[in-house]
Amino acid sequence: MNVTAPVWLGQGPVRHRRLAPRAHAFSYASTFFVLPLRRLREQPEPALPRNRPAWFSFYDADHGAGGPDALAWVEALLQREGLAEQVDGEIWLQCFPRVLGHSFKPVSFWFCERRDGQSVVVLAEVHNTFGERHVYLLQGPGLDSGGEQVARKVFHVSPFAEVTGQYRFRFHRRGGAQPQWLARVDLWTEQDQPLLQTSLSGRLQPLTPAALRQACRAQPLHSLALVARIHWQALRLWLKRVPWFSKPAPPAQALSR
Repeated sequence: MNVTAPVWLGQGPVRHRRLAPRAHAFSYASTFFVLPLRRLREQPEPALPRNRPAWFSFYDADHGAGGPDALAWVEALLQREGLAEQVDGEIWLQCFPRVLGHSFKPVSFWFCERRDGQSVVVLAEVHNTFGERHVYLLQGPGLDSGGEQVARKVFHVSPFAEVTGQYRFRFHRRGGAQPQWLARVDLWTEQDQPLLQTSLSGRLQPLTPAALRQACRAQPLHSLALVARIHWQALRLWLKRVPWFSKPAPPAQALSR
């Protein structure tokens, strides 16, 4: 394992655009972690507050089955799906931090690499506000370079969108002196029409105590503010008379491919 893999702090916008039945769009600044969990198992990062109270922190229990080791959870999942041998490189987790103990992670992405650094599997781990979660397992060409991956929507996220249609995922990971990551998720209807366009993107910098302090000063209530803004946007959609859909039962399986 590459014990020199950096721990990254990303900053950039979260964008959301609804195309129908009413146009609606917003964009907010965000901060996120990009964590090489296999490297961290071998060599912990002192600058990363992990499983301990801090203004911005990372807790393993916020992912997977809620256990003390998120990496063990994802490795067991890959083993069950017959993919463990293909993932002989790093496993990166892109996620929002906890803020003052508050966790809000609507979607996190696991990039599971071969030894040569190319992703062979991406897991989109989705949480809703009812405490439920679902994982979409994505495979296909161009996982790191914009290749489109499609998954049927099976999990309730927003009351303003039915559990129907398909997600179209695209990821761009660019290295170099100024690395950048982009995750884009669009929702298309059963009639093959675009309904929602969402993205999370940003430039990465090494996670240092100074960088973490700067991020805390820039967005001191990060996840709390995101929750408040989501409720504000929901009110705006309701005032626009966008149809409301009741929450269905969660899917029987916690993972879909």
